[in-house]
Amino acid sequence: MSEPYRGTIKVRFADTDANGHAFFANYLVFADEVLGEYWGELGLDVSDVVGQDFLTFTVNANIDFLGESLAGDTLEVEVKSERIGNSSVVIGFSLRNLRTEELTGRGSFTYVFVDKQTRKSCPIPAHFRAALIDRHPELA
Repeated sequence: MSEPYRGTIKVRFADTDANGHAFFANYLVFADEVLGEYWGELGLDVSDVVGQDFLTFTVNANIDFLGESLAGDTLEVEVKSERIGNSSVVIGFSLRNLRTEELTGRGSFTYVFVDKQTRKSCPIPAHFRAALIDRHPELA
């Protein structure tokens, strides 16, 4: 079984809510930030919406809030491809508070690759599919 990609995020005061802990929806933002790093490592620059003939649409996002994170806490975020389809990929993620060593959230994203012009689903770019399978051979 392949290893997930790991990155860290520091919780800012602006990420917290009236309860003083990180607003749970921000866990999606934290996971998305680390996912961008992971995909960049695999050769896909998701911020380049001009130079590519495809886009990625987030068609599903879910999260389970499992624990608190406070301003100043550092979270270790793990992201991993869980399923690869013809035009979609499911990414699982988890967040662990390094101060408390507790899991604070877990969830997944489903992305669909779409043709930039037609806005219809299109195959995952071959170079990216190959990089995903190289990183996670169990998905082949």
